[in-house]
Amino acid sequence: MKIALFPGSFDPVTKAHVDIVKRSVGLFDKVYIGIGANSSKQGLLSIETREQMLRAVFQHDDRIHIVAYEGLTVNFCKSIGATYMIRGIRTVSDFEYEKAIAQMNHALMPDIESIFIVSKPGYSSISSTIVREIMRHNGDVAQFIPTEALAYL
Repeated sequence: MKIALFPGSFDPVTKAHVDIVKRSVGLFDKVYIGIGANSSKQGLLSIETREQMLRAVFQHDDRIHIVAYEGLTVNFCKSIGATYMIRGIRTVSDFEYEKAIAQMNHALMPDIESIFIVSKPGYSSISSTIVREIMRHNGDVAQFIPTEALAYL
């Protein structure tokens, strides 16, 4: 069974995240969306809210599983039996950053392969960071967020 993890903060989930998941789910038997608890970041939404939001967005696909985790992502991959890690790439700078992380992850756990999926052009400017900034200033984020997730914001 091919199992993949798509890790991230998903604070909040965006249409760009949804696109990457929908495009990757056909490549694997099971895809875990892992909400990483990052000790160096203060989240806007609680981990529990992010879990509920993601469950609402992906409730109709039993190949997708939502799980929160702490610690090294490669260790979490091993704990769920994932041998693939999905990463979305929007820009050249994303690629450089993700490449460095993939190389470090490979050094830590050679059995886990990083898979890069390039975002569709219409989603390349959407990031959770930018969406959070718009939210902080009471802007309308509806065009960037899946409809099912709006109730959690």
